[in-house]
Amino acid sequence: MRLRCAVLDDFQNAATTVVDWSPLSDRVEVVSYREHFADEDALAAALADADMVVTLRERVPFPASLLKRLPRLKLLIASGMRNSVIDYAAAREHGVTVCGTESSSTPPVELTWALLLGLARGIVPENNALRGGGPWQSTVGADLYGRRLGLLGLGKIGSRVARVGLAFGMEVTAWSQNLTRERADEVGVALAPSKEELLATADFVSVHLALSDRTRGLLGAAELALLKPTAYLINTSRAAIVDQDALLAVLREGRIAGAALDVFDTEPLPADHPLRTAPRLLATPHLGYVSRANYERYYGQAIEAIEAYLSGKPIRLLG
Repeated sequence: MRLRCAVLDDFQNAATTVVDWSPLSDRVEVVSYREHFADEDALAAALADADMVVTLRERVPFPASLLKRLPRLKLLIASGMRNSVIDYAAAREHGVTVCGTESSSTPPVELTWALLLGLARGIVPENNALRGGGPWQSTVGADLYGRRLGLLGLGKIGSRVARVGLAFGMEVTAWSQNLTRERADEVGVALAPSKEELLATADFVSVHLALSDRTRGLLGAAELALLKPTAYLINTSRAAIVDQDALLAVLREGRIAGAALDVFDTEPLPADHPLRTAPRLLATPHLGYVSRANYERYYGQAIEAIEAYLSGKPIRLLG
């Protein structure tokens, strides 16, 4: 009997088409799910007969309560090499091997700039007006050249976003709790003396921090109040870094020029969620990591992980 491998959140039905799973066909049956299972009961029912699971990023939590309900599960593969929603201790307790895959930082860098440029030049409202017979030109674009880009975080993604900003002729400044002047100099950007100064002086603020106890809620009502009324905020990192209610308030009250989000407290975003109708908001459904090259990497290395596990030599272990 073949083992059963469940692939979660395959929204585009891409998991079984971007890579070749045939090397496993005589040993593993692959079943992909396009729908998202919103609660643990539905997920446990869907995975009841799964020996292996492939999950994308940190979208689906695997707490102890769920792992306890999946006695057949022996291998859990998550895209990326860091996952904060898997209970590794519980996985070990229930005999579940957890593996990761490599992930490129290029797609989220590119999406950050797609969102920033979309905001600055009013791409979506102008496109909608043109296609819908609306007014010919209704927005006045914001310039990038000579404007200040403030980056919260200057790691792998933030530093690459910075270099694009410099290429546009922007003045780039950065801040994080651990950022040093040496690191800022290495990237060629200015070190902001404080988070508050960065927020108060930037024309565009982009978030590129890992979620932790120190960064959760980092931008709340008090911090968002520091932004200039002409400023734009972009978050392609983690939703919990920016207080969602506070952001909704400043958007509705017109206290900033606009915001772009690719990450949300609840994903997929509920149909009646207020962010779906918030003014001055450009939003995408967590596309940061979604690119053909990344999917080829994720699912190709998932196949490698399954083959390695079946040979008794698991690779890229997590936890």
